[in-house]
Amino acid sequence: MRVLILNADYPRFVAWLYQRNPELAGTPYATQMAARNASLFGVADFYSRNFAAAGHVAADIHVNNPWMWAAWAREHGIAVERPPAPGSDAPRQAIPNWLQRGIAPFKPVLRPLARKVGLSPRLDAEAEKILLAQIEEFRPDLVLNQDVFHVDARLARRIKGIGRPILIGQIGIVPSRGEDWSAYDLMISQLFQVVRTFRNAGVRSEVLHLAFEPDILDVLPPAPERSIDISFVGAVSADHQQRVAQLEAVARTYDLKLYGSGLHTLPASSPLHRCYQGEVWGVEMYQVLRTSRVTLNSHIDMAGREAGNMRLFEATGVGSFLLTDAKDNLPSLFEPGREVAVWTSVEDCLSEIKAALDDEDRRQAIARAGQARTMAQHTYRQRVQTLLRLAADLPASR
Repeated sequence: MRVLILNADYPRFVAWLYQRNPELAGTPYATQMAARNASLFGVADFYSRNFAAAGHVAADIHVNNPWMWAAWAREHGIAVERPPAPGSDAPRQAIPNWLQRGIAPFKPVLRPLARKVGLSPRLDAEAEKILLAQIEEFRPDLVLNQDVFHVDARLARRIKGIGRPILIGQIGIVPSRGEDWSAYDLMISQLFQVVRTFRNAGVRSEVLHLAFEPDILDVLPPAPERSIDISFVGAVSADHQQRVAQLEAVARTYDLKLYGSGLHTLPASSPLHRCYQGEVWGVEMYQVLRTSRVTLNSHIDMAGREAGNMRLFEATGVGSFLLTDAKDNLPSLFEPGREVAVWTSVEDCLSEIKAALDDEDRRQAIARAGQARTMAQHTYRQRVQTLLRLAADLPASR
């Protein structure tokens, strides 16, 4: 099959990537794609490389990257507005059109914020035209849409009309009511509450968890010495009230190193301000995890009683000791106390940190067991194999 993966990146990551490599914006499309994948951020090319390893032709499109799709358009004779150079000093309050369509927040919890500042996660007409041209050229048999906000239901129906591909959507939150998901042959999510919502609406849906790519270990720099006692990588915001309470308690007792975004949303009195180390993406994020004796995980509040975020697999995949929040389905992913450590309350979290720092042998044993479990059951190769089985069971889409 010809498999196309549609994705979108956090706007802060896109800005970081191109500001760090200002010349990248003017390079060919393939060069930009290679640099994006080499960053190892998010899912990178982990799905496409494993579809290819299974014998299929696979490609990625990052739908909200203005420099990347502008390069593709130029190479295919399509006239487009050229995005300004990365790092432009244009006033933040005067948000230009290219930024609105290019790096509008796509993470579900950021959608209300996007509306407040006049941004929309939907693609504008020019970006949509280029995306459809890319799909027309590739002519996929299967499309995996991992961003149902930029590529919304209306656009999904247009994609479905290009050769009638199998269309699979991935979403990590309960969908908005009233959306027409009929263009999709299958919706997948790491949360059963999401799957149940789709099934109740008459849409075929299955649980499929996130994963880790073992090839990461072959390209990361040598493992650093574990010089960080306790780390947390991720966002803090009003959508993470449990997380903030946990991290603040840890910060009052231990030397927590906090990496991520959203700190400006917390009051000046929060102890997390003195813990802040900046943002880390991809390779740098993995190195922070590998440098940590203990790395913490806490799901977003809307996840409820279910586990399934990326940190579960990223931290265990690189061999780090993970202390994560207890969830009803966690034992189906990792064995608590043997493959990951688990906390059920703030006080419990503090006790688990002390126990881990005091017992290096136990800490290392849990880290090794967690990594072995991830390598055995939670890789992108296995997720792709599951997707292929699910696709084979779908009614003929053509």
